[in-house]
Amino acid sequence: MTSSLNFEVYRSDHVGISVPSLDDAILFWTEALGAELIRTGEMAGDFLTQVTGAKNSTVKMAIVELAGQQIELLEYDDVTKRTEAPSRPYSAGILHLAIQVSNIEAVIEKVGYYGWKAQGRPQKIEEGSRAGTRVMYIVGPSGTALELMQPPSLDK
Repeated sequence: MTSSLNFEVYRSDHVGISVPSLDDAILFWTEALGAELIRTGEMAGDFLTQVTGAKNSTVKMAIVELAGQQIELLEYDDVTKRTEAPSRPYSAGILHLAIQVSNIEAVIEKVGYYGWKAQGRPQKIEEGSRAGTRVMYIVGPSGTALELMQPPSLDK
């Protein structure tokens, strides 16, 4: 399909994650992973409805920055209480954020104090451009998935 509309995508701006508790999410991202809290706020009304489709809702939000990536944490009031059980990282349509770390086992141990669980044991990529990189998914209490990646250059 050809379009006469021309545009460019310049860069990724942020990753957004809906969370059941903004306070818990801020604690996890800042204390467990060392992110910096940039700002907090609240949105509601027609603006929120038109942008997200969340009708008659209010959302508390926080922006944290981790290794140069901004992450928007969103706690919707009545909308989150109507959702089903969290999906797994392998469910269709689920997104995850991958972060590079220097010590995958230390991260897994630390995030465990915040209710996050490793999905198995870290595995080493054997071939290709990422050969030697160790990887592992961790999943939080609300179902959010992060992929931990420890490249060989960051081995400690």
